[in-house]
Amino acid sequence: MMKKIVLIAVLSFTSAFAQVEEPVEVPFIPYEIKMGKGFDAIQANCLMCHSFGYIINQGRQSKDFWNKKVLKMVIHFKAPISKEDVEITTDYLFEHYGNGELK
Repeated sequence: MMKKIVLIAVLSFTSAFAQVEEPVEVPFIPYEIKMGKGFDAIQANCLMCHSFGYIINQGRQSKDFWNKKVLKMVIHFKAPISKEDVEITTDYLFEHYGNGELK
């Protein structure tokens, strides 16, 4: 058992000392951002913490889904989003990335 723990510890720290001899390129992935009413709230409240890809990768969702996502950011991640901006943000997300269903 002790050998396994030591082996795991050694292997987990090995990558910390890895060196690369050639330049590493990080791919740039552009996300199409739909402009419109409420985008200012998205820019101020969402994009300060994560990329637009996080929003797009959710897929087209219901208005209830988007509202719960925004509230999750406020309640669990302590995002400083006002009640007014919660509504504006939800409306923007549903209009541009919604599936047409309220629930």
